[in-house]
Amino acid sequence: MILAFAAALVPAFALAADPSSPTALAKKGHAERGKSAYAICSACHLPSGAGRPDGLYPQLAGQHATVLIKQMLDIRTGLRDNPTMYPFVQEIADPQVLADIAAHIEHLCIPGNNGRYEGPDVAERINQGKKLYEQQCSACHGKHGAGNSGKLYPVIAGQHYKYLLRQMTDIRDGRRRNTDPSMVKIIKPYTNDQLVAISAYQASLTMPGSLCKK
Repeated sequence: MILAFAAALVPAFALAADPSSPTALAKKGHAERGKSAYAICSACHLPSGAGRPDGLYPQLAGQHATVLIKQMLDIRTGLRDNPTMYPFVQEIADPQVLADIAAHIEHLCIPGNNGRYEGPDVAERINQGKKLYEQQCSACHGKHGAGNSGKLYPVIAGQHYKYLLRQMTDIRDGRRRNTDPSMVKIIKPYTNDQLVAISAYQASLTMPGSLCKK
């Protein structure tokens, strides 16, 4: 079904320039134009960009456009393994369309109902994760998880706990190959319990002024 959906959208997005080059990062994205182009993404990530609380699909709303473009290009070129996303990014062949989609996602407000850690020791986990995060994560990802657009550090505030845990585990264990070497070095020594704690804390973060209004 995923492949059929992607194929149906080929005429709308394909056949321009090859976005495997950095040209998409140099384009100025247009959020309004990207709203219609985002249809190819919304089946999994939802129109709101909220993804799924179980972490199968990440929360994208409010993510830096530069980060989104970089990750889609890495998937397209095989630098990041993501078989589910691969056919979709193959269809978005125009760098301008890629930049427009990223701009639309970046302008979406962040839902406040992301998947959280739900163990009986939630308070203990979050406190442990807070200490670890402030020691080694906040310098890049920021106090509130806002990341850094220019340095391609992603927003992690509002991200699903299970997605965060899976990605950090994959980075530590060498399964996610497109990670900044400095992060790989930091995350390598962490135990499974420490990754759970950091993920629990990260999932609890919110950026001031970024949440959707109720």
